[in-house]
Amino acid sequence: MKQQRLGLLGFGLMAGLLLGCSDRAEVGPVTSANEAGELDALHWRYATDPHGSSASYSGDLVQEGIARIAFHRVPRVDAQNNSWVELIYDLPDGSLQGASGLRLSYQSSRDLVVKLAQLEYGEQGDQSYAHYQAVLPAATEWQEATLSLADFQRPDWTPATAIDHGIVPAHVSAIYLVPDLTDEAGGQASLSIRAVDLIK
Repeated sequence: MKQQRLGLLGFGLMAGLLLGCSDRAEVGPVTSANEAGELDALHWRYATDPHGSSASYSGDLVQEGIARIAFHRVPRVDAQNNSWVELIYDLPDGSLQGASGLRLSYQSSRDLVVKLAQLEYGEQGDQSYAHYQAVLPAATEWQEATLSLADFQRPDWTPATAIDHGIVPAHVSAIYLVPDLTDEAGGQASLSIRAVDLIK
């Protein structure tokens, strides 16, 4: 899966859920009445495959501190060519060095896969793109999720030949936010993010 990049949109869900890839991820409703976000547009982009998947948004990707985007993902083309869509947050310091986790405020029409883009698993590594990831539930209201690095796991489809280096915070350069649309079926999803904070 070749990762390209650049874009964002929105939804949210219920109170007091525990989820993700372990029982430590916490998700709950955001009680603040302040709709404005805190994102810096310079650090946000999106990527889609070259096989027909697409992204759309109104005006700029990030407006009033909130990233909003809608994706259409086509089904996998063949055994060699899969499809993908992703919203990308390039970490301002270039890594997760010193962080023990992250907190984000989001809405998503589908479950949201949060991936840690790490050197060892990407284009300059084993090219498996089997990055450590955690899954958050779909939400039509703003939700705040807290994820420890211990909540992240490599996906079930990780190739047997891919060496597991674990999470190396210094080598994680970006966070990919991916609606949980499958290779087989593709589909549509909308996503909004208004805050991402690293937990030190």
